[in-house]
Amino acid sequence: MGISVWQILIVAVVVVLLFGRGKISDLMGDVAKGIKSFKKGMAEDDSETAKTIEHEAAEPVSSTKSEETKAS
Repeated sequence: MGISVWQILIVAVVVVLLFGRGKISDLMGDVAKGIKSFKKGMAEDDSETAKTIEHEAAEPVSSTKSEETKAS
């Protein structure tokens, strides 16, 4: 026993009566703006990660403990 066309129609009518056509279209417009903003942010993120960052250490750091133990 699945959902019939009549049940879907009744639910759609109730939603339109509760929220009104104006609020539903405003909500869909906000969703579209959010999706566009997300895509724009992803495109900007890709262009920023393509840049290389050069970094130079201020002081050399010893990388092994054996050098520290020999000095002691």
